[in-house]
Amino acid sequence: MVVNLKVYYDCAPCFLRQARDAMDLACDDEDLKIELMEDIFKFLSENYDSNASSNKTGSQIHKHIKEKTNCADPYYKQKKLGNQIALKYLPIVKNLLDENDNLENHVKIAILGNLLDFGAFELGTNIEDLIKKNLNDDLAINDSEKLEKDLKKHKDLLYLVDNTGEIVFDKLLLSKIKDYNINISIAVKERPILNDACMEDALEVGLDEYGDIISIGADTIGIVYSEISKDFKEIFDNSDFIISKGLGNYEGLTEIDLSNKDVYFLLCAKCSTIAKDLDINMQEMILVKNRNLFIS
Repeated sequence: MVVNLKVYYDCAPCFLRQARDAMDLACDDEDLKIELMEDIFKFLSENYDSNASSNKTGSQIHKHIKEKTNCADPYYKQKKLGNQIALKYLPIVKNLLDENDNLENHVKIAILGNLLDFGAFELGTNIEDLIKKNLNDDLAINDSEKLEKDLKKHKDLLYLVDNTGEIVFDKLLLSKIKDYNINISIAVKERPILNDACMEDALEVGLDEYGDIISIGADTIGIVYSEISKDFKEIFDNSDFIISKGLGNYEGLTEIDLSNKDVYFLLCAKCSTIAKDLDINMQEMILVKNRNLFIS
């Protein structure tokens, strides 16, 4: 049985907060922002209910903002900054991994990128201490032994990345995965959406050193199966081993029957909806295999 993650009541204020942030980044026209909010209120009044898809709803809102403000990439500066800050701290992370180079620590580091949100550090934040704490904390759900078995079993992997900044730390996990002699395809967004990684962002940090970078053929929050390209659908449908990073991809994949695939979710519960769905606490990190979530 597939368990779809639909919207909770507290998704609504989150949609509006994200819309406000995107509008503030995209333009300075206060009248246009009022007009956009009117559009969004109308859209939500007609489409927001308990059966709505969180990913599809959010994606439609952000697409409308981009089109009406004529700003194709509102988060452009934040994305560049995220990559720059993460690259700055990459040597520190590598040194810490040298002390314990196991797969679980590489997974934790990859999730750390999702937790820290590299474009939003406050002055005085001690990043090294945060990284050390992350390595010492236990995963709330830890399927690393299952992951290692599947890395030894499969020949091909589809790796769904999430945000810029975060993708810098993905490099370390991808490098570890290459030790298992596995072919990796790294999926990015076709066009900008929020601070998600696109082809340009992935090439900027050198992800192409670890696998073939491919596009999902859409600018959606996570994977919205109805929106991805025909080419990517074929790749996805034929992939029996997938690693999914972040909240958006988790939400999107709950809409898809994954019972014939080995799928691993790596994320930090940064929102109450995901924490409730996974029965974990806010800010906890997980590595979980799909059958624990979808099959009963």
